[in-house]
Amino acid sequence: MPQDKSIKSVLIIGSGPIVIGQACEFDYSGTQAARSLREEGVEVILINSNPATIMTDPMMADRVYLLPLEVESLEQILQENHIDAVLPTMGGQTALNLAKEAEELGIWEKYNVRLIGVDIKAIDKAEDREKFRQWMIALGVPVGTAKTANSFLEGKEFAQEIGFPLVIRPSFTLGGGGAGFVWDKSQVDEALNNGLQASPIHEVLVEKAILGWKEFELELLRDNADNVVIICTVENFDPMGVHTGDSITVAPAMTLSDTAYQLMRNTAIMMMRDLGNFAGGCNVQFALNPETEEIVAIEINPRVSRSSALASKATGYPIAKVAAKLALGYNLDELKNQITETTSAYFEPALDYVIVKIPRWNFDKFKGANDTLGLQMKSVGEVMAIGRSFNEALQKACQSLENDALGLGYYGKSLMNADEILEYLKVPKWDRIFRIKDALMAGVSIKSIVQATAIDRWFLYQIKGLCELEKAMAPHTVESLPEDLLRQAKSNGFSDEQIARIVRYGDAEQLYEKRKALGITRVYKMVDTCAAEFVAQTPYFYSTFEQSNTQ
Repeated sequence: MPQDKSIKSVLIIGSGPIVIGQACEFDYSGTQAARSLREEGVEVILINSNPATIMTDPMMADRVYLLPLEVESLEQILQENHIDAVLPTMGGQTALNLAKEAEELGIWEKYNVRLIGVDIKAIDKAEDREKFRQWMIALGVPVGTAKTANSFLEGKEFAQEIGFPLVIRPSFTLGGGGAGFVWDKSQVDEALNNGLQASPIHEVLVEKAILGWKEFELELLRDNADNVVIICTVENFDPMGVHTGDSITVAPAMTLSDTAYQLMRNTAIMMMRDLGNFAGGCNVQFALNPETEEIVAIEINPRVSRSSALASKATGYPIAKVAAKLALGYNLDELKNQITETTSAYFEPALDYVIVKIPRWNFDKFKGANDTLGLQMKSVGEVMAIGRSFNEALQKACQSLENDALGLGYYGKSLMNADEILEYLKVPKWDRIFRIKDALMAGVSIKSIVQATAIDRWFLYQIKGLCELEKAMAPHTVESLPEDLLRQAKSNGFSDEQIARIVRYGDAEQLYEKRKALGITRVYKMVDTCAAEFVAQTPYFYSTFEQSNTQ
C-alpha cells in the first residue's frame, strides 16, 4: 500500500546520553529515519537530550528539542506541535520504555497520537521476560529452563529449584544492565538484588545458563502486507556467556549448517509475524547447541539496535531508512533498493565478502574496573572491517583498534608460556583473540583451546592458518621473502609493518617498495547488496589484495 497521507508530522524519540550499551548506533539510525521521513514530505520533530549527535543538528529535523527524555517533555512537545504519530524504534531501549510509560499514562490517546514502527503489545511481549517466555512456549519455540521472579524471596526459591550455574536477566533493560552469572548459592543474593534494582518493573528472569552454546543474530524487516525479509545473519565469535555487544561478530554466519540456518530463519520469521500488528524492523537472537544443532530463542528486540547498524553498514541495506518508510505505510516491494536503484527493497542482500566487528574497551581509563567480559556490556565502541576472507577482515579490524596491535598480534609482548595462556583463556577478556593466537603460536592444540573457550573450531583453524603463514615468513628477510608467500600474506590481511616485524631483517618501507615492484597492490571491491547480480548505482568500496580488479 502507498504512503499513509494522514501522517503529516512524526515525533522521533532519540536515545539520550551516550552510555555503555547505547551510543552512536542510535544516532546513525535516528538520522537515517529523520531524512527518510522528510523525503516523503513528513514534518519531523525530534527529542533527544544529547546535543553531541548528528540527529540533533538543525538540518536533520524541522524542530529539535534538547529536553530530558521524560513524559513531561513529551507532553510539552505535543502541546506546542500538532503531531500525528510517534516513532520510538530509533532510540533504543530508552525510547521504547518512554513510549510505553507515555501510553500507560494515556498521553498518546490524550493528544490523538499514533504509535508507528511498533506497538505497545509488541514491546511488552519482547521486553517483559515472563511474557516473552510464555509467548515462545505458546509458539512452540524452545526457550531455556527459567522462571520469572518479582521479589527477592521468589528469585531465591527459583534459583534453588533450577540449579546452578544460572543467569539473572532483568526485564526492560539495555546492554545487559543488571544481568549476571550465578555460579553457586553464595552469589545469589547479590545477583538478584542487582537485577531487581536494574529492572524498571522490578522483575528478573532466573534462567539455567547455557554456557558454550553458539550465538547468532538475525536482522529482519516486515511490512504491512506481512512480507518479511532477513537482511543479515550475524555469528558471534564468542559463545554464549559474553554479551553480544562485547563479542567479536562475523557476517555472514560462517559455521552455520544450512539445516540449522533454515530452522533459525523460519523461526525468526514466525516470531516477527506473531509479534504484533506493525511494520518495522526487529532483531532476533538465538543460541545453538554445537553438538545437536538444537536452537533456543534468547530474545527479540522490536527496534533498531547495535546489530542493525552493523548490518546496514555490512550489507549496504539501510535498515533504519527503510523501516521508517514501512512505518509510514509503504510495503517493501514499493520501495527501491537504495544501491541498485532499479530493484525493489523486497530482497535479501547477498554478501561476497566477510565482515568482522571487534568491540573496543577503555579499561585502562577506569582503574580497578573488572575487565572480565560477561552478560553486561562493557565496550565503548567498535571497529568494523571488510575483507575477502575471515582472516583478512579479522586482521584489518585488529589494525583499526588503536591499541598498538599490528593485525592479530602484539609482537614481542606475549610473556606467558603455553600453560599460562591456556589458563588465561578460560576467562573471557578483551584481549582473548590475541591470546588465542599466542597459544597457537606456542603449539597449544586446537582441541585444548576449544575446551578452554568453547569457540568454534572453524575460527581457530583460520587463526592457525595465520600462525602457519607467520612461521613460514619468519626465516626470511624482506629481500628473500618469496613472491607467492608475500601475496598470500597480503591476501590474509597482514600489513607491511606486520610482515616487517615478522621477518628477520628489513622495514615496512622496503617491503612496500618490493611488493609495489611485484605488482602486489590494492584493488577495490564493491559493497552492492547483491553480489554483482544487478548493476549498482551508488555502491561503496573496500580494499583488498587480489591479482585482478574484477567485481
